[in-house]
Amino acid sequence: MTRLSLQPVLYVIGLLLAVLGVAMLLPGIADLAAGDVDWRGFFVGGGFTGLVGGLLILANRTANLTMSLRQAFLLTVFGWVFTAAFSAIPFVFSRLNISYTDAFFEAISGLTTTGSTILVGLDVAPPGVLLWRSLLQWLGGIGIVVMAIVLLPFLRVGGMQLFRMESSDRSEKVMAKVNQLGLATLAVYTLLTVVCAVLYDIAGMTLFEAMNHAMTTLSTGGYSTSDASMGHFPSPWIHWIGTIFMAAGSLPFVLYLKVMRGGVDPLLNDSQVKAFVGFLGFVTLFLATWLALDEGIGYFQALTLVAFNVTSVVTTTGFATTDYTLWGAFAVAAFFALTFVGGCNGSTAGGIKIFRFQVAWILFTAHLRRLISPNAVAPRLYNGQSIGEEVAGSVLLFFFVYVGTVGSIALLLGLWGLDWVTAISGAATAVSNVGPGLGPIIGPAGNFATLPDGAKWLLSAGMLLGRLEFFTVLVLLAPRFWRD
Repeated sequence: MTRLSLQPVLYVIGLLLAVLGVAMLLPGIADLAAGDVDWRGFFVGGGFTGLVGGLLILANRTANLTMSLRQAFLLTVFGWVFTAAFSAIPFVFSRLNISYTDAFFEAISGLTTTGSTILVGLDVAPPGVLLWRSLLQWLGGIGIVVMAIVLLPFLRVGGMQLFRMESSDRSEKVMAKVNQLGLATLAVYTLLTVVCAVLYDIAGMTLFEAMNHAMTTLSTGGYSTSDASMGHFPSPWIHWIGTIFMAAGSLPFVLYLKVMRGGVDPLLNDSQVKAFVGFLGFVTLFLATWLALDEGIGYFQALTLVAFNVTSVVTTTGFATTDYTLWGAFAVAAFFALTFVGGCNGSTAGGIKIFRFQVAWILFTAHLRRLISPNAVAPRLYNGQSIGEEVAGSVLLFFFVYVGTVGSIALLLGLWGLDWVTAISGAATAVSNVGPGLGPIIGPAGNFATLPDGAKWLLSAGMLLGRLEFFTVLVLLAPRFWRD
């Protein structure tokens, strides 16, 4: 085994920090224009972050940016940790007067597009803080998409190898044309964000609100400019725009690129997309009918409420227009179950993701057929591809690790005296990158501010584990990984 060189890893991290430093100047300018003193924190944080990034770039310049398998694992994990650590700096220097623990929690929740927050008083918060939270989710969203398209299939994580690009190099090297793929994805991502912002503005938001919510809608992040989240805006048209674009952010961005090159057939015929849209439609119609009958409200009102909040939870966005836990025990159970679903692979959504449920169902039905007819041939096909033993094992192991991680974090949260609803829903929402949990403390009407610091660090780790698909992080704990 060759010696593990950190040079290309640190070089790319330097590039990430340089971009992050420049991004910090934007909310600083917003505060400066508004006459708010918080601009200083953003400029100091941006300067420091850019300086560290620049030094890493200069110290690790290399003509060969291809990476081995081990280097790609390191980049994936350290890239997210470093950007979260530096992204917290402006929060510390702001007028929010919060600790670094709270600042890191807010930053990693933003970058992983989880949307859990420790902040209160968002309606009167400085514009720079609101814009920085939205920018973190927007930047995290594009980072998640590129990671899901390029790195995770390459790393063979959790069944993602089903989605290898045809042009990817099958050796232990990251695909050479990743920059072209990244730029094309960024263009689509930006275009959808702009369209969403324009529609929000037309529907009644201010331009500042529209920009912020468009960034956190497409990234399926869920940060808002108001403590009441999207419930601050009474217009049903705003809620429907949000519903549509949350779903759009949860579709595979590679398919958007294919649509731009030759029609909508790739999007309409994709097995994962059809399963996701079908599941979302069925659950929405079922719960809307139940809510209309149970609460005695009009069907359009019930459909609007359910469509938005179900889409928000399934896509792991975390917006809310109402406290749906007040709908009764059935609603609480339903929304808890929906926490685990997630969107499509190659999207900004978190959760287990639709394709893994599809693969698990295919494996289940194939196993039943073999039990009934042992000599029969039972092909296991997903989207026209054969499901090999490696993919099948990866998906099933992912389910096991997912449930085990949620259970372990919930048990550890109990050590800080949290009630079981807060503990288990907090663990689930962190690992699934959803945002709000259940119960009066961290539910849709609450936040994570009152949790102990230890619980916040544990949940931060859960957000990172869930976003990086577990094995990307866990492999670094193996001594064999670090041996020459």
